[in-house]
Amino acid sequence: MTAYVVGAGLAGLGAATALAAQGLTVELSEAAALAGGRCRSYFDSQIGLTIDNGNHLVLSGNLAVHQYLERIGARQDLIGPPAAEFPFIDLATRQAWTVRPNPGAVPWWVLSAERGVPGARFADFLAMAGLLRAKPGQSVNQAIRCQGPVWDRLMRPFLLAALNAEPETASAELAAQVVRETLARGGAAYAPRLPAQGLAATYVDPALDYLQARGARIRMKRRLLGIEAENDQVLALVFADRRQALAADDRVVLATPPWITAELLPGLPTPDRFEAILNGHFRVRAPAGSRPITGVLNGLAEWIFCFPDRISVTVSGANRWMDTPREVAARRLWDDVVQVLDLAHALPPWQVVKEKRATFLATAEQNARRPQARTRFRNLVLAGDWIDTGLPATIEGALRSGALAARLAQDAFT
Repeated sequence: MTAYVVGAGLAGLGAATALAAQGLTVELSEAAALAGGRCRSYFDSQIGLTIDNGNHLVLSGNLAVHQYLERIGARQDLIGPPAAEFPFIDLATRQAWTVRPNPGAVPWWVLSAERGVPGARFADFLAMAGLLRAKPGQSVNQAIRCQGPVWDRLMRPFLLAALNAEPETASAELAAQVVRETLARGGAAYAPRLPAQGLAATYVDPALDYLQARGARIRMKRRLLGIEAENDQVLALVFADRRQALAADDRVVLATPPWITAELLPGLPTPDRFEAILNGHFRVRAPAGSRPITGVLNGLAEWIFCFPDRISVTVSGANRWMDTPREVAARRLWDDVVQVLDLAHALPPWQVVKEKRATFLATAEQNARRPQARTRFRNLVLAGDWIDTGLPATIEGALRSGALAARLAQDAFT
């Protein structure tokens, strides 16, 4: 019996490693030359560095992330401050502040001028709690009033990063679940964590090593062209290089993007609208004492990340910037970095990465199109951050879906 995992993004890697951990024979196929999907690293000759396609931040309370990294022996590769803290700067007013939540679930930090949001009152925080009572199908601005210092200076930038969509019109259901799993659990659940050596070194390469050590077959540049099925059973997988007939006890985890999955499984509802992310990378060292992560308001840049060999910038909800020439985007982003970090205006070596279909559009309408992991075929399950995980398209959601797919496939074996 074999578990065939198609797609080597994080959802596929999560499913494959979980199945291999149970002693199953695993075959992992990926259409691209490299594993990782939208969570990848590569050497970029323009900037002369190995860079990540984007800055993927996770949080200390992301349980699926930590379970996955523990499995593949890479949990120590996530780094971050011992406690939750989020520096911000408003480029319009030049005001800077740092949100420092206390670890426990009782949020006394909101009453502290040194830890909280400038200009905010307790009533402003309390008003945000209405999001937790949101009804299915509502947008955020239908569940709460999207205004005031807490919204502008904390909730909006936080939700924009988590949802990768304009928070006001995004799904209140998804936003509420993000809040339940982070802000509502206390600062111990949302201390920021970043990969020390890049996405591939933390999330991808150790997973491939783990699979190879357990005898898994890994086949890159191998595209799945079709699925042959009869009644409720998948009979064969048709790859570009060969047709793979399935034994009666074989199982398939389909961890391909939604637009590919929709072609392979006609009639399956999938999200069909997407949102981009814009990332800029600059080969320059940050000044001594720079914070690893800084949130930016009223600029093009939204989050600035200071790594040992570069400064990187992320812009979420970036469809509106996809037609902007890369040189223009680089200069605009660098101008914001200069203001925040007090650097020289001369543009250093740079690269701009446009991830055009980074995530499904996190609206209530698109959320309703997310399928379950189970399909009409008893030997095929789905994985991906775009299936119905209850979360927006995040690393946590991708790995949660992979773990679920592995459990469903494993249950089918027993």
